[in-house]
Amino acid sequence: MFSSDEDSYSREAPVKAGEEYDVEIEDIAKKGDGIARVEGFVIFVPGTKVGDKIKIHIDSVKRKVAEAHKV
Repeated sequence: MFSSDEDSYSREAPVKAGEEYDVEIEDIAKKGDGIARVEGFVIFVPGTKVGDKIKIHIDSVKRKVAEAHKV
């Protein structure tokens, strides 16, 4: 049975919009947002820097990435 990439990614995302996670900022994206990962899944967190250990709130989950803010 054929499954679109969008469906498979959305089912497999290890984070959900509205939930909170404890993460460490591992890198900085080209636009300046911090990058955290949960089970390898990339999460962009504005206003952070490498090494920050923070709690985040997931705002949106897309095919391959999520966006969050610091709590």
